[in-house]
Amino acid sequence: MTANRGRWPKIDPDSGIEDAVLPILEWLGEQGVGAMIRVDAERVRDQKPAWTFAAGGGPLSHPLRADGATAQECLSRALVYLREAGVDVPF
Repeated sequence: MTANRGRWPKIDPDSGIEDAVLPILEWLGEQGVGAMIRVDAERVRDQKPAWTFAAGGGPLSHPLRADGATAQECLSRALVYLREAGVDVPF
């Protein structure tokens, strides 16, 4: 989490972020940021937030991680965290 004291940022449920996943990952790679998104089947079974976005390197001063119950939730949080870290993803 970021400086928001443990509160997760609000997300836009109609953003369509899932459609931009590959362009976002490609853009991050072009900026020198290594990034991935994954789903953990064990966490799905346990009904826990199963999606994880992780990124590091390039302009990021420290690794970043965002979790969510859906891919959309996870990526929306990741974009907020990236922007807070000074990486303004153009999507």
